[in-house]
Amino acid sequence: MSDLIPTLEHLRSIGAAQQPTYPDAAAVGRVVAELRRRPPLVFAGEADALKSRLAEASAGRAFLLQAGDCAETFSNVRAASIRDTLRVQLSMAMVLQYAAQVPVVKVGRIAGQYAKPRSSDTETRDDVTLPSYRGDAVNGLAFTPEDRVHDPKRLVEVYNMSAATLNLVRAFVQGGFADLRSLHSWNSAFVRNSNVEARYEALSAEIERALAFMVACGVDDEAFHTIDFYASHEALLMEYEQALTRIDSRTGLPYGTSGHMLWIGERTRQLDGAHIDLLRRLRNPLGLKVGPKAAPEDVVALADALDADHEPGRLTVIARMGAGKVRDALPAIIEGVEASGHEVVWVCDPMHGNTFSTSNGFKTRAFDQVLEEVNGFFDVHEQLGTWPGGIHIELTGSDVTECVGGVDDLAEQDLSNRYETACDPRLNRNQSLELAFYVAERLNNDRIKRGSNPVQAFEAVELA
Repeated sequence: MSDLIPTLEHLRSIGAAQQPTYPDAAAVGRVVAELRRRPPLVFAGEADALKSRLAEASAGRAFLLQAGDCAETFSNVRAASIRDTLRVQLSMAMVLQYAAQVPVVKVGRIAGQYAKPRSSDTETRDDVTLPSYRGDAVNGLAFTPEDRVHDPKRLVEVYNMSAATLNLVRAFVQGGFADLRSLHSWNSAFVRNSNVEARYEALSAEIERALAFMVACGVDDEAFHTIDFYASHEALLMEYEQALTRIDSRTGLPYGTSGHMLWIGERTRQLDGAHIDLLRRLRNPLGLKVGPKAAPEDVVALADALDADHEPGRLTVIARMGAGKVRDALPAIIEGVEASGHEVVWVCDPMHGNTFSTSNGFKTRAFDQVLEEVNGFFDVHEQLGTWPGGIHIELTGSDVTECVGGVDDLAEQDLSNRYETACDPRLNRNQSLELAFYVAERLNNDRIKRGSNPVQAFEAVELA
């Protein structure tokens, strides 16, 4: 093990929050050794390319769409499920890119999002108390003693499932699946067949005219379906992330090869903790989640630790404040970090601060509250003169009923129809597309005009 990579013993000694409690230390050692023998899931050069794109977002010349499942599960690594979720995200990116007239950087919560932090170590049903479900990377969802045991062998399955997912995603995005014309046809069908037609049909028609103009001008067909797509997840489990850290042969520097972008969650961002200690050494682009209780000086200290060289694109700050708190809590954090000289990507996560339980026992989110937090995020940046650099969304391509409201006006009594999430509620296909059109309105209204060429947003910089 290189001196550049901290040992597991060191990471454990300084304290790592939200970790499994494995009953068999020898089994953990065997799994870690196996993971260290495996090839990297992503490569250092790919992580560098993403960092360059995020540097553009930090400078106001790109917009980040980071989206995907709340918690991936082994049972849901199916081609159809991955395809549908990818199509939703690419369709959202198309709308956003046209509205902002800057490239949209597409990053999935995918191929590694198998572990979840929990507010309680245990769960009680009736008179039975068992360990909480912490994601398929740790234990099983079924409420049985056997399933809820923390099993390190699941980490090998995470690796296998992530490899399969990445292979499929690469095949999709390189095989014409992302063709702009097909995606626009899908978006147009949403606009025509939903209750938002009058509001969004003008933007949809503009996109159609721009695509037709590109065809008439003889734009190379490659421009219609060449994209880059990156994988990200919360770097939660120390054994997994440390075992998949590699030294790059080009630079001699350490990279986390479990995903292109890794983020640190609200519950694990202790400045002197193991998550900060490990990720600050890696050269990947990093994300940092901050909630409404985060003090501006603490966020600056975390930025100093994670972005010591003040490198554009290195750090993305993902604000998850809640609709009622974003306007009060976010401005001082932005002002503090901006004054410190860090060129970060400011991203809105309007999901995690707006969760509540219904009277019939479902954990849900209200679509109106999601929109309200997005509005607050844009309002704050407009007031401060800073760039709202992206959004971070939990979604699925399936027609689930997990969040109330939206174009289909889902009510609490509808949640039982198709409530399928393993952890937190996700936006479904229609809610996701409605959100994209809504954010597009804000981008279109707030952006500085970059010329009148209707093709600008789709030039072969990709559907980027």
